[in-house]
Amino acid sequence: MDFRLTDDQRALKKGVRELLERRFDRDALRAAVDGGALDRGLWRELGAAGFFALRLPEEAGGVGLGLPEAVLVFEEAGRALLPGPLIATFSAAGQVEGAAEGEVVVTAPDGGLVEWLEEADVVTGDVTGAVPVRSVDPLTPLHRLPGPVVAGALRRMTTTGALLSAAEQVGSASRTTETAVEYARTRKQFGQPIGAFQAVKHLCARMLVRTEVARAAVYAASVTGDPVEIAGAKLLADEAAVDCARDCLQVHGGMGFTWESDVHLHLKRAWVRAERWLPRARLEEMEAAAL
Repeated sequence: MDFRLTDDQRALKKGVRELLERRFDRDALRAAVDGGALDRGLWRELGAAGFFALRLPEEAGGVGLGLPEAVLVFEEAGRALLPGPLIATFSAAGQVEGAAEGEVVVTAPDGGLVEWLEEADVVTGDVTGAVPVRSVDPLTPLHRLPGPVVAGALRRMTTTGALLSAAEQVGSASRTTETAVEYARTRKQFGQPIGAFQAVKHLCARMLVRTEVARAAVYAASVTGDPVEIAGAKLLADEAAVDCARDCLQVHGGMGFTWESDVHLHLKRAWVRAERWLPRARLEEMEAAAL
């Protein structure tokens, strides 16, 4: 069985990356961190590009693709640290008017948290009693609910959301791995690049292995759509995103802990994603029940 990406899938991935590099480069990322507001223009541009309507049938105005293609798109979003309630808006396309086109920002509770509540135009789910909490990630404002909300349609959304979140984590892990390797090649100590030292080589190698194992699991789960496989994939992806960001910080040394470095943003987003769309404890329960 051939699991390599098709030409169309590679073109889709490339197109999304080019769009995000043009519209959400490092300057835009930093501006978003400083400003804190959602870029509605970028949201509409994502809608025009078919980001949110990817899985809608063509007769409904969508792109007509499947879950594997959605995973590729969200992997690129994670790589770029694209902010906003992407998963909730993507899931609402075709059900909430304007969501597919990026004209409406949709958020939804998952577990006991809801993101971007004050920026959202539509909330799919009961958020009564939600209170703002300080988020470790400056690009993910959060509200906490009095109790978990995982019923009916939200339960199905949560399973798909976990897979798309895992895809974002893979994109983030891939980016921090690339960043660590680039820095190891250019940063010199004792007259040679630090990448020549065995300890740094081992860090970068472990980052690559974690990322590729998680990517394989996420891609496989997108083909089967099996909830247990999705749970396992998210466990691997959460671990890859968090640990690769930590190792990237280690490769950068003290510089990695400064505000000027983007590595800390990947680590903080990875922490937040790991607690949303099925946190670790719930994923482990699903895996244990299946076993």
